[in-house]
Amino acid sequence: MSWQQKIGHLFGQPVGVSFTDGQGTSGVLCSADGNQIYIMEYLYQSQFALKHYDYRMIQDINSFPHCQPHHNHYQPPLY
Repeated sequence: MSWQQKIGHLFGQPVGVSFTDGQGTSGVLCSADGNQIYIMEYLYQSQFALKHYDYRMIQDINSFPHCQPHHNHYQPPLY
């Protein structure tokens, strides 16, 4: 399935975006128009930025996987 077919189901979700130049970014997919996608990206501290990327730059978009239960968390010893 092409990324253009996937984005309709990904609005408001955290996504990873790979670009044709080998770079990538991640954030929340806010919207898309006929030429660009808009992603809310984290900058630092409590600052975020809405950035836009031209469709021609995009190789793929994927949703974040669900977290697996962490099996190495601390458990007190059983006596």
